[in-house]
Amino acid sequence: MSRKICIGDIHGCVATFKALLEQLHFTKEDALYLLGDYIDRGPDSKGVIDYIQELQEQQYQVVALRGNHEQMLINDHTAETKWRWHDMGDEALLKSFGLKNLKLLPMSYIDFCNTLPFYHIDDTFIAVHAGVNFIHENPLENTEELMWIRNWYQNINYEWLQDKIIIHGHTPLTKYEIEAQFQDLAKTQVLNIDCGSFMSQQKESGLGYLCAFDVTHQKLYFQENIDENCKY
Repeated sequence: MSRKICIGDIHGCVATFKALLEQLHFTKEDALYLLGDYIDRGPDSKGVIDYIQELQEQQYQVVALRGNHEQMLINDHTAETKWRWHDMGDEALLKSFGLKNLKLLPMSYIDFCNTLPFYHIDDTFIAVHAGVNFIHENPLENTEELMWIRNWYQNINYEWLQDKIIIHGHTPLTKYEIEAQFQDLAKTQVLNIDCGSFMSQQKESGLGYLCAFDVTHQKLYFQENIDENCKY
């Protein structure tokens, strides 16, 4: 049976990402929704984007959404190339590309970021990077807030949301907090699956995991960080 699966913030942890897909037994029958923040902080931003594109080229059903870090990369690249600002971009990202500055970044990676949609919506769920601000008549119009908002649960408009659930990342939670949130999913209709994947040195506190949520079977998966040379 095909599945709909969401995965939270990967942040340059490509080995952990691949291990999680193996744990999921991910196939071309499944639809995978990635919630943004593929880059920065972890050791291999380039490898994550390359692998996402490889999966898409191999006809896997992969929908990659835009996170605030992809938007920051676009903005930082513009600042260096157009406005001649210096020292823009994440140190770990530049290292993964073997670059000293963003002016040397191949445009194909900026083009990739520019094509990323801000959300996915279907009959059962909304996938988005950061969250949804329900103070707006159309909560999905303000793309800036879809990438950046925090502390928005108190404003959820359940009449607008109806039976859908919102799956997001952006604000790291421990695996215990995510599991507790999952237990209340039927009531709250919201689930944060950012488990601080790049925080490999904080596993004892429940961070340093990449989280997936099988929407079809309502099941959580956690993969501990196995990437080498993680700074955090």
